[in-house]
Amino acid sequence: MTLTAEAVKRYAKERGADLVGIANVERFEGAPEQMDPRWIYPEARSAIVIARRIPRGVYRGIEEGTHWSNYTFYGYNRLNTWFMPKAQYEAACFIEDFGFEAVPVYPGVPEAQPRMGPLREGQPGPDVFPAIRIAGVAAGIGEIGWSKVFLSREFGPRQRLCMILTDAELEPDPLLEPNSICNLCMRCVDECPGHCIPHIREGKVVEIQIEDRTYRWGDVDMGGCTLTHHGMNKEASPFLAKDFPGLRMDVREQRMSEEEAYKLCYTVAGGTWRATAEFPSGNVVDYYRTMLRSTGYFAVCGARGCIRACFMSGGEAGAADERFHNRFRKKPMWTLSPEGEVGEKD
Repeated sequence: MTLTAEAVKRYAKERGADLVGIANVERFEGAPEQMDPRWIYPEARSAIVIARRIPRGVYRGIEEGTHWSNYTFYGYNRLNTWFMPKAQYEAACFIEDFGFEAVPVYPGVPEAQPRMGPLREGQPGPDVFPAIRIAGVAAGIGEIGWSKVFLSREFGPRQRLCMILTDAELEPDPLLEPNSICNLCMRCVDECPGHCIPHIREGKVVEIQIEDRTYRWGDVDMGGCTLTHHGMNKEASPFLAKDFPGLRMDVREQRMSEEEAYKLCYTVAGGTWRATAEFPSGNVVDYYRTMLRSTGYFAVCGARGCIRACFMSGGEAGAADERFHNRFRKKPMWTLSPEGEVGEKD
């Protein structure tokens, strides 16, 4: 039996993958060397990208304002580190049964800086982390929407991605036409509680070229995004409002890098303080430390703009949502002010 692209896709789906696409490695030409998968496996000929869906119900508790843990567990950390790697690992073993090497690549943070200099002259230092969303575009699974979130026709913005590199030369999938899913409606801009997605009229754009196609998305303020995602924004976090009622920190006024924001968020989340009558738990922010200790991660904002607004927007990005029997948002959306005061928005 010959190893084919269809055989790999079929096997990966049998093992739990929802989407599988294949890129030839030439599609990564021009990638920054710290994100170029060819530095991980120079002999690679193909990159296989696997997606697993995020169930829409993962966002239900946050939408209702009653339950946050599902978002961290099933929509982020454990989807990336437990549920998705099974299909990735078994597909890699399947490829190696045919005598081709298969490198399952952990979907790390591509913006991370190398921890040390190169170990060999003329190559980047560890760790090289490919931009997995760009790899998904290169593999023909979907495109990157204006908010920088990956979109597919099958699930809109609701999936996570991982990749396998192999020296097997497999037939690549066709690329999608730019903006064939994202219609640039700007719903993500309007509903992001971090106010960190620029409007298209601001002209803040990231642009990449893959073969003859140019893909563009908004140049998101990743410092503000990280502060919001990890709960240092009272407009997204009732937990910060509860444990720091007097804090006044408007995310729009911050000028933090992504790394600065991570450093602050994780320091606060992992921190302890003396237990007092005012704050009896002994944690700096009680919910954050509870989630961090149980899963190694904590996510708070619930992707209100970049994912929830997107899948409710209609068009190709919202097509998957329209297949449900009931619409997702059934009542006015709860909101928080920069001071943590509760409100509603139609």
